[in-house]
Amino acid sequence: MHERLSFYIKRDSALHRLNPLTKIVLALSIIFIAFASPWYWTSLALLLLVIVPLGFTGRVAKEFFTAALRLIIPAAGFIFFMQAFFQPIEGTVIFKFWFLDITRESLSYAFRVAARITVMISAFTLLLMTTHPSELMSDLTRRGLPPQFAYVVISTLQILPQMQAKAQTIIAAQQSRGLDTQSTFLKRAGSVVPLVSPLVFGSLIEVEERAIAIEARGFTSKKVKTSLHEIPDTKFDQVLRWALGILVVISIALKIWLP
Repeated sequence: MHERLSFYIKRDSALHRLNPLTKIVLALSIIFIAFASPWYWTSLALLLLVIVPLGFTGRVAKEFFTAALRLIIPAAGFIFFMQAFFQPIEGTVIFKFWFLDITRESLSYAFRVAARITVMISAFTLLLMTTHPSELMSDLTRRGLPPQFAYVVISTLQILPQMQAKAQTIIAAQQSRGLDTQSTFLKRAGSVVPLVSPLVFGSLIEVEERAIAIEARGFTSKKVKTSLHEIPDTKFDQVLRWALGILVVISIALKIWLP
C-alpha cells in the first residue's frame, strides 16, 4: 500500500512506534475527555497541552498545522459562527445585527462546541498521520476484529486521500490536453464538470479491482491468518491504555458529580 493513498507520514518517532490500538485509545480518550469535561476550558487545554505537543513528538507538526489551516480552523470557525448567531440561548446581548444577535451565553456555548470539534478533528488527524493503515488493520484483526469490519474501517479512512490522488492525476491529464484550470473562477468552475465522470467511474472500477484482489488473497477464508510483520505491543502501550481508561472514568465521574 503506497503512503500517498493515505494520510500516513513516515517518520521515526515515539508516537509512530506506539501500537495502533494505543493510538486509537489515545485519540478516543482525548475526544471523550473533551466532551465529558464539565469545564469549558478543557478542550483548549487538551489542544495546547496534549495535541500540539504530540504533533511535535510525532515529528508531523508542519503537516498537522497545514491541515489545521486548511481544514480544522475553517470548520471550527464555521461551527462557531453558526452556533453563536443561531443558537437560541437567552441572555445578555453583546452584539446585534439585523434580526441576529449574540448573547454572552450563546458565545460561551459556541466556543465550547467549536473547541470540542477542533479537538476531535485534530486527534483523528494525528492518528491518521502517524498510523499506517495496513498496520492498523493487521493489529485490529489480530485482536479478533472481523476482517470485513476492519476492511470497512480502513477503506473509509482511505477514501479522501484516494480521491485526492485520483483527482490530481485527472487534472494533470486534462491540463495536458489544454483544459483551463487556472484562470478565472467561472472558467475553473466550468472545468470541474469534465473531471467528475472520470473520477466517479475510475473510483467504481478501483472498488471492483480491490474486491477481486482481496478475494484472491483469501480475505473471506475462515482459517486463522498469519502475518509476516508482527505489530509490537509493549508493556508501555498496555500501561498507557489503562492510564487513559482511568482518565476517562475520572472525566465521567466529574461530569456526574460536579454541577
